[in-house]
Amino acid sequence: MPALTENLLLQVASVIRDEVTTTDELIPSGETASYRSNPYKISEFTLIRKDPQYVGRAKAAQEFEKARVADDKEKAGTFYQVLKAVGVDTPVEELMKTTGIGSVLYAKRPGDGSAREYAASCQKVLGGLANICIEYATKRYRSNCVNWGILPFTCPEKEIVLEPGEYLYLPGIRKAVEDGATRFTAKVIGKDGAVRDLELELNGVTEAEKKVLLAGSLIT
Repeated sequence: MPALTENLLLQVASVIRDEVTTTDELIPSGETASYRSNPYKISEFTLIRKDPQYVGRAKAAQEFEKARVADDKEKAGTFYQVLKAVGVDTPVEELMKTTGIGSVLYAKRPGDGSAREYAASCQKVLGGLANICIEYATKRYRSNCVNWGILPFTCPEKEIVLEPGEYLYLPGIRKAVEDGATRFTAKVIGKDGAVRDLELELNGVTEAEKKVLLAGSLIT
């Protein structure tokens, strides 16, 4: 699990507007039980009942992160092109060192129900690096997200303006976590290239959780 990079560029993989999203909707029980020891296989079932396109979208973004880690400048560079909309003209070689790539999930109140850990781990296996919600339905689910290095953002907007396929740019996110910042301004880059601010909160992060988020996971 790579450490949290200086900046993040995330693609929105799913926007779920139900009032509550259970852990059984995040990753179903029953049919998936036999794959619990296979993180890659079980991740294929993530949000399958809620948003069947989530896995494909998350994997598509993850391919660019794999390219970044493999030092594939040509492929990673195509993902970074959207940063021109926010005035970032940093050479691709530098972006590959400083700006991680992944996906982000929005749900109003995710994590209700059982405490199954793989509701969070499956998102990380697919390249999920952040969640945004009004609030986390359970403390356990939020803790599981943190343990897997998924940034547990909240946003009080009940009808957040966010769509799958848009990009979320988080400049200086590593320093913000290091400094214990509780407010963060992200840049949303729309499909048409238009840019708007999104105010996010990162509340209640303990010193122990901070270390995990910076390391990228409790397992490093």
